Amino acid sequence: MSEQLAKTPLFEQHVEQGGKIVPFAGFEMPVQYTQGALKEYTAVREGGAGIFDITHMGQVRVSGHEALAFLQFVTTNDVSKLVNGQVQYSALLNDAGTFIDDITTYKISDTEYYLCINAANRLKDVQHLQAQAASFDVNIVDESDDTTLLALQGAAAQAALQPLVDSELENIGYYKFAQLQVAGTSGIISRTGYTGEDGFEIYIPNSIAVDVWEKLLANGAIPIGLAARDMLRTEMGYALYGHEISDAVTPVEAKLMWITKLDKGDFIGKAAVETRKNEGPRKRLIAIKLLGRGIPREHYKVFADGAESGEVTSGMHSPMAGGVALAYVKPEHAENGELSIEIRGKAVAAERTTLPFVRSNVRR
Repeated sequence: MSEQLAKTPLFEQHVEQGGKIVPFAGFEMPVQYTQGALKEYTAVREGGAGIFDITHMGQVRVSGHEALAFLQFVTTNDVSKLVNGQVQYSALLNDAGTFIDDITTYKISDTEYYLCINAANRLKDVQHLQAQAASFDVNIVDESDDTTLLALQGAAAQAALQPLVDSELENIGYYKFAQLQVAGTSGIISRTGYTGEDGFEIYIPNSIAVDVWEKLLANGAIPIGLAARDMLRTEMGYALYGHEISDAVTPVEAKLMWITKLDKGDFIGKAAVETRKNEGPRKRLIAIKLLGRGIPREHYKVFADGAESGEVTSGMHSPMAGGVALAYVKPEHAENGELSIEIRGKAVAAERTTLPFVRSNVRR
């Protein structure tokens, strides 16, 4: 018997907007709307504003006198560097140094933090955090079921959101957040996102989800489904759990040592990451651009000098950059060897490139 899929508080709105509903991370979610993924993508990339229902993500509140010490131990980044109102990209590792999840950490105060975790990993993450919390004076509360999370992305995002809040959004810097009144109710707004455009992520109670969604649509935002979201994400080269990161790779392979602070003190997975760093990665993540026609899809084989070297983890046809992909290859092929990707039985020539595949427009 298949497990029943959950619905976000905005499910009926997705249906009314013509959303094509598919299973995703245990939820019924819109993959695209009637206008199609390409037009949704274009709205975000070319000066408009797109609204994404990402309520399937999880939210966990960590509080208590040892909240900082706890987060320093369970996450890879240096939480002590955060100031109140700042957001940090980080990860949870296991003892083997591989990924349980990638997360964002919000510092509310010295004794209170807010974590955003991936949908498919929510239960695993919460169990892991609660198990580790037994050794600390902290309280772990999973607030996911009571919280709606919206992403509003694109150059017009601030103009669409400003009428709904009681403070100047201009004052919120990149990877910063504020606790504001949103449509008359307390919420959290951060200048963060997964698209490479300016925009916000909006945490609000389920009770006002429909009201906020409809007001943002009335202010010019258009609804965006999973397909366009993944296009935007891939163009930036942002890692996605189950693709670029998993329990099979460490931050060394995934090019995420920049969020893994080996000098901050002990944390889960540190010893294993240090060992892998000293030994060298078993494979390396690279960015690839096709030189011929085709779409490099996930799991397609990557060859170097005609020999199989790895596979695509995320790939697409970018309207702005053509065929692009992230892929793991053998370490010796990360910088050397003529690359190709096998597409429908044919080897299509490719080259290494730098990230992002298209220009980022985030406000720093």
